[in-house]
Amino acid sequence: MVKKRAMIEIQGEGATCKTAPQRDLAVFEICFWPERFKDKISRNSYRLKRQTSINLRKPAFTMAEVLITLGIIGVVAAMTLPSLINNSRNKELEASLKKNYSVIQQALDMYQTQNETRIIPGSLKAGELRTLLMPYFNIIEDCGTGSSSKCLPNFGIDIEGTSDLYKGFSKEKINLDLVDDGQFVLNDGSLILFENTKPTYNNRNLFISVDVNGYNKRPNRWGHDLFTFQLMNDGRILPMGAEDSLYTDMNTYCSSNSTHLYNGIACTYRALTEKDYFKNLPK
Repeated sequence: MVKKRAMIEIQGEGATCKTAPQRDLAVFEICFWPERFKDKISRNSYRLKRQTSINLRKPAFTMAEVLITLGIIGVVAAMTLPSLINNSRNKELEASLKKNYSVIQQALDMYQTQNETRIIPGSLKAGELRTLLMPYFNIIEDCGTGSSSKCLPNFGIDIEGTSDLYKGFSKEKINLDLVDDGQFVLNDGSLILFENTKPTYNNRNLFISVDVNGYNKRPNRWGHDLFTFQLMNDGRILPMGAEDSLYTDMNTYCSSNSTHLYNGIACTYRALTEKDYFKNLPK
């Protein structure tokens, strides 16, 4: 009787095995264990897959949210990008100024070593300073008094006048008479300009100016990318604005409130000595 009931239970579960003695009932129970719970396992498996599918669904932004986010990013970029670009440019100008100051000093030192004398004001003919120093610079183009597209256009030695090709510290026009006695371009693009008047003039000063990023790159302003040095009677080269140089009045020659034709010429000293000078340049 027990054997028949076991057989019925097994067949009820879809058994295909032959009848076994009662003592082997445990074998059938073990053997057909998966079949007995097949539906339950299938239902559990479905619920697991469905739960997994739900968990894998990640929240997404709506189109409106995306557009709003992009708009905010655009506004922030528009506000900060010009400042970042300006700061980067100013750092480049500062580094180039320091480099050119060193290059000019080295050129004068090499001239002294080779000729056993220093260049001093009053000892040179008009325009001679450029010729004497050319061998000691890495020059890619000699502009004479301004005959190249890479140089400041000019009309010749000692022919002076105001110009808007370069501007002063606060964008006013400046007088070109202090940069009109010869030019050449260095291998890094810097433009060297000279003031070397006739010895018979009362003003016998020797100036060396440098546009640290070249004539064809802005801002082309004294105290921004154009800087002037003075060759002293003892052979030293001083940044204009330093003690003993010709132009030291900062209220006149390096001020955002000045309208002088030489405004910016004395800024060289400040640019080399003040830590935040380039951060505070007038726009």
